[in-house]
Amino acid sequence: MNNKKTSRSKHIDFIVLDLICVEVSFLLAYMIRLGNASQKFSDGYALINGLIIIAHAAIVFYTEGYSGILRRGYWREIKSVITYNIELLAVVLAILFFSKQSADYSRIVMGLFFVINTILMYIVRTLRKNHLCKINIKTGKLNRMLLLTDYEHADGFIKGLQTYNYSSFYVEGIVILDKDMQGDRISDIPVVANAVNMYDYVKAHVIDEVFIGSGDEGLGKITDKFLSMGVMVHISVNRIIPRVPNPTLENINDYTVVTTSISFMSFKQKVIKRLIDIIVSIPGIIATGILFIILGPIIYHQSPGPIFFKQERVGKNGRTFKIYKFRSMYMDAEERKKDLMKQNKMQGLMFKMDDDPRITPIGKFIRKTSLDEFPQFINIFKGDMSLVGTRPPTVDEYMQYDAHHKSRLAIKPGLTGLWQVSGRSDITDFEEVVRLDNEYIKNFSIAYDFKIILKTVGVVFKHKGSV
Repeated sequence: MNNKKTSRSKHIDFIVLDLICVEVSFLLAYMIRLGNASQKFSDGYALINGLIIIAHAAIVFYTEGYSGILRRGYWREIKSVITYNIELLAVVLAILFFSKQSADYSRIVMGLFFVINTILMYIVRTLRKNHLCKINIKTGKLNRMLLLTDYEHADGFIKGLQTYNYSSFYVEGIVILDKDMQGDRISDIPVVANAVNMYDYVKAHVIDEVFIGSGDEGLGKITDKFLSMGVMVHISVNRIIPRVPNPTLENINDYTVVTTSISFMSFKQKVIKRLIDIIVSIPGIIATGILFIILGPIIYHQSPGPIFFKQERVGKNGRTFKIYKFRSMYMDAEERKKDLMKQNKMQGLMFKMDDDPRITPIGKFIRKTSLDEFPQFINIFKGDMSLVGTRPPTVDEYMQYDAHHKSRLAIKPGLTGLWQVSGRSDITDFEEVVRLDNEYIKNFSIAYDFKIILKTVGVVFKHKGSV
């Protein structure tokens, strides 16, 4: 049942497109046999149309017709479409037969519907798959995967992982565990690291997933190490694995793997979280515009320069983006930071000090009231950030991270988070920040997000932890 749910969640676009094909095909069949484009369905055929929609929903829910749809070739897709339409027609005709209404409707309409829908659905599915393939190639937004294997099996794994054009990932590089082949290429994929320096490579590069194909020694240690860095790990099922968090069985092209990650979000949770981000960010952007009119002249008067502060930050799994804030510091703040490092009250890879002289008078107010954060609703709307997550580090901070620190970047950064509502001014140990961030990641739920949002409102109104 879990596999069926996963298939439906992954391929909601195909489900909707098939429903559109069904409606168009039935309308065309009706017009060809009984009417024209200006005539509406009669009451009887409107009933059949409703039955067809219900039958479509039943087929989607009770069958696995969408499982592996992106991996099918042209011939398999034809068979799948024909099977779907036979099932659809059988359900509708069975209902009409047992309700003793089948004689009241044209068999030619139903036959035309079957033929038209089979052809149209096959064409639309094929076009959609080709479109997805082109988008994946053009945008480069596929997940970046690192393959860990021994030399003997490397070529076979590469071929298996590159079998299909519609994958959600591409192989960024190879780690050969039993040889030092760094700098070589296998099947035109670069060997980027060896068993010794592979963790340094992942720390320094954007890697979303690691596929462990072979290698007999230290599998548990390797898995734990990558998990501590917040990277998703795929392990072939023929490997003996230790107890791992959030294990799920899934297919990576030709291979069945057990996937483990400290962060796990179902498709439904991802959709809900993104919808909340969009819904909340729109009024947040409007409020930002109003605040710009009010605060902009004051910010400029106290320190001539840009009203907005833009800075490169590090987001999910090492991706960089520009974060936006209302500028609360003087223009030379970054240069003066080096002279103030001795007064940093944070233990670790963050900077915070009391009575920071770089902050303007209006800056102290907007920081205390958290008004400086409002432009980040732009980041949330764009998808760089989420409403709730972990705070994104600067590039300088990120470059000093130890491997386990990267785990806090396993999800999108957020405007607020567990650390912020746990007394951020009182926390001076960066390791405690990492612990709180990991606690949120491992225990994520939509309800947990709402709880943090409510706590954030309380923290802001009490001006607690905002400086």
